[in-house]
Amino acid sequence: MIPAKQIIAQLDNPTEADRLLIEKAYEVAQKAHEGHKRYSGEPYMTHVASVAHHLAEMGMGPRTIAAGLLHDTIEDTEVTQEDVRKTFGDEILFLVEGVTKLSSVRYYGTDRHNESLRKLFVATSQDIRVLIIKLVDRLHNMETLSHVPEEKQQRIARETLEIYVPVAHRLGMGKIRKELEDLAFPYVLPSEYDKVQELIKSRAGKAEVTLEKERKGLQKKLADSDLLDFHTSSRVKGLYSLFHKLKRKDWNIDVIYDLLAIRVIVSNVDDCYKALGIVHDLWRPLPKRMKDYIAFPKPNGYQSIHTTVTTKSGNILEVQIRTQKMHHEAEYGIASHIIYKGKEHAKSSNSSWFANLAPSLFRPFAWREQRHTKTEITKEKPHYEKIPQWIGQIGDNYTKEKSTGQEFLDDMRKDFFHSRIFVFTPNGDVVDLPTGASPIDFAYAIHSEVGDHVSGARVNKKFVQLDTELKNGDIVEIETKKTAKPTTKWLDATKTTLAKRRIKASLSGENGKNI
Repeated sequence: MIPAKQIIAQLDNPTEADRLLIEKAYEVAQKAHEGHKRYSGEPYMTHVASVAHHLAEMGMGPRTIAAGLLHDTIEDTEVTQEDVRKTFGDEILFLVEGVTKLSSVRYYGTDRHNESLRKLFVATSQDIRVLIIKLVDRLHNMETLSHVPEEKQQRIARETLEIYVPVAHRLGMGKIRKELEDLAFPYVLPSEYDKVQELIKSRAGKAEVTLEKERKGLQKKLADSDLLDFHTSSRVKGLYSLFHKLKRKDWNIDVIYDLLAIRVIVSNVDDCYKALGIVHDLWRPLPKRMKDYIAFPKPNGYQSIHTTVTTKSGNILEVQIRTQKMHHEAEYGIASHIIYKGKEHAKSSNSSWFANLAPSLFRPFAWREQRHTKTEITKEKPHYEKIPQWIGQIGDNYTKEKSTGQEFLDDMRKDFFHSRIFVFTPNGDVVDLPTGASPIDFAYAIHSEVGDHVSGARVNKKFVQLDTELKNGDIVEIETKKTAKPTTKWLDATKTTLAKRRIKASLSGENGKNI
């Protein structure tokens, strides 16, 4: 079992109040779960301590870590809400209650499944840390899934792939997403899992040995070139990710060029390009296989240089080069923007390219983690942070509107688990939309009144049809008239649930009947 001091050790320069808070939460959780066992036979405290340790590794703050330690106390022990409030204050109680609500609905049948998904987003729309704790909780549960009764394993693994993996992906939390995928894969698609394993053995052989040899060769070359502030790592492509890529490539593993990869982490952008030159001097780059996501970041803010090379031993490798800050954002996504303020890379001066570019994609939520300077661990005034706009929209829509469980799930798949594009207003604000969205979708995303009275649209300063499919980076300008109204044709030209519902409501009002 991970001790409290090991969790605290993950914090950078914790204050005495930070230590007291985590030690108190650990003590309360340990006493509350005394005698409780996991399916594995281990003490239940093993689970909550692992969740807290993972949160600390990610860089989350002491209150989030404390909530991670306490996340099952209200649901599974004699500890009450009032107990948590008196000892730890309203903020930690809010986080614990948020996670508890997500656990209160069991996934038996489609309606229960969808209702739990609905609660997930409603709770998260109030504080993103609720979802981060829940994702880490799910990750540890998946790591120990082999001990769960067999009849429950596939259900838990399937909901992980259908719900938690897409959510982690949308939040840019690549590390957790990949781990959840690979842990669920053998339970949900066992025959496909076996097939992928056989293919990777035939192609990669002793991949870890190969990668370690190539990594050490690159490390020596970097050091000999006076690039001293760096570290390297290697990986074999995740099995679930490889499975999807193989399906697209007719199961031909010979055309998968990122099967083996080495990552180089450096201190600044200049060193990224210096490292790229060293890599290409050591190994021959493949034509047209270099991608500069530092100069041209992906729409979700991802930054890195990718180059595919052939080594002197004949191995094909993908080499990824990025700064430590870029790496942390790629691994933890939105969590990297709300991490404990004691972490150097969490300072506002280091805010991400994406957060600076896209302020309109986010909206406030309560209680940002801040360093404690006093020893008390209870009530504090709330601070304000931000959550992604799309989560806020779900929280708003599904607390105000009543839809069936299946409608809700369909909406999630179409609107929020689908590929996304980012388009701009003339003022430079960013609007996050699903792939295939039109200017009408854009207008309704701005405001329902704008959507209801669209008369025309310009994309990149040129007039376009209202059913034009928008592309990443488009600048969209909407013209309105008071006399303009939605028509039935607009339904075919829209992708977002918000737009379709507003259009149907308008047409229903005009015609006196449901459309």
